[in-house]
Amino acid sequence: MALIGALFLAIFVLPQPWGIAAVAVGALIETGESLFWVRWSRRRRAQVGAETLIGAEGEVRASGRVFVQGELWQAHGAEHLEPGTRVRILALNGLTLIVEPAV
Repeated sequence: MALIGALFLAIFVLPQPWGIAAVAVGALIETGESLFWVRWSRRRRAQVGAETLIGAEGEVRASGRVFVQGELWQAHGAEHLEPGTRVRILALNGLTLIVEPAV
């Protein structure tokens, strides 16, 4: 938006040497803003999808199923999972959660 405003100023309002400076400043502002938003968006965790389950805790239900964030998932771990045990999700293999007992 700053670049468009600078272009209008350069064409219709400002004299020749100041118009070039206005366009350069507008382009610099736009570049800085773009870099800021790219960096900000890359540091955020995923908000949706199965990837959000990694690191979350859940409760083992009957027959190797884990209740996590309101959903039942198929799960397996290195140890036998007893119903009622709290577990932490380590990874996701297809639609099966790989879990360990939570500490």
